[in-house]
Amino acid sequence: MRLRHIEIFQAIRQTGSVSGAAHLLHVSQPAVTKVLQHAEQQLGFPLFLRVRGKLQATPEALELEREVDKVTESLQGVRRLAQSLRREPGYSLRIGATPALALSLLPPAINEWTRRYPDIVCELSSAHSRELMQNLLMREIDVALTLQQPDHPGLKAQALACGVLVALAPSGYWAEADKGKPLPLMALADAPLIGLSSADPLSARLDSYLKAVEPSPRVSIAVQTYSLARAMVESGAGLTVIDPFTALGASTSATAIRPLAPPLPITLFAVTRADEPSPHTLSDLLTIFSTRAQEQLNRLVGKA
Repeated sequence: MRLRHIEIFQAIRQTGSVSGAAHLLHVSQPAVTKVLQHAEQQLGFPLFLRVRGKLQATPEALELEREVDKVTESLQGVRRLAQSLRREPGYSLRIGATPALALSLLPPAINEWTRRYPDIVCELSSAHSRELMQNLLMREIDVALTLQQPDHPGLKAQALACGVLVALAPSGYWAEADKGKPLPLMALADAPLIGLSSADPLSARLDSYLKAVEPSPRVSIAVQTYSLARAMVESGAGLTVIDPFTALGASTSATAIRPLAPPLPITLFAVTRADEPSPHTLSDLLTIFSTRAQEQLNRLVGKA
């Protein structure tokens, strides 16, 4: 099938008629019919049958649809990349961050940076680390803030700040005298732990860290984001082990924070494309991110 065949095929699948496909693609009905007939002639079997006034895909067409969807997704990626390449250089800086960092670190840092560069447009987005890496490679963002170091040769990472994972528990879970003190690993034995999804990049590290705990923490709730883990702790559902940036945003009246002992290090990375120079303003922005991150981590030390 040619690309035009695929376009007509999907338009008919979406609208259920030749006229609907023509309207969707802004072409004439005869043009749609002609392309459809050519596609069927090339394939050697019909793609649609008319059933109660509508065109329905044949079994062969339904089999083809799986592969057609893959081609369409690739074409959409090409279009997004082309749109990104048309962007005027230096006009804007597009920043992506994981949900935890987007809520805790991004707002004050971006506020400071936009005051310094008022003529530059700043575009912000939030996604999980894996999606952010794809967005960078597709040139949809210029820099990504993440707690995961990339493993793609087309990307490079700069460490901005280093901290440790912390335990966050509902207020009253620990004795008042223990608040802020390092939490021994074995104190998590049989604890009601709100776990991280297995898809999270830190999940494997955390599982390995907790292997020595006997009996193992009781994980009855697993979440996709650190922010949701924090919200569950604030509701009193149990305790969790998360990054310090998310933990510091928790309600101080509803929760308590303790660093783990032994510590489980975590690093904040700024990830960019390795094959091109960064915008000149980006270095100033990363300095702001680093400073703001360290300020937040110092708050954690002050709580200890």
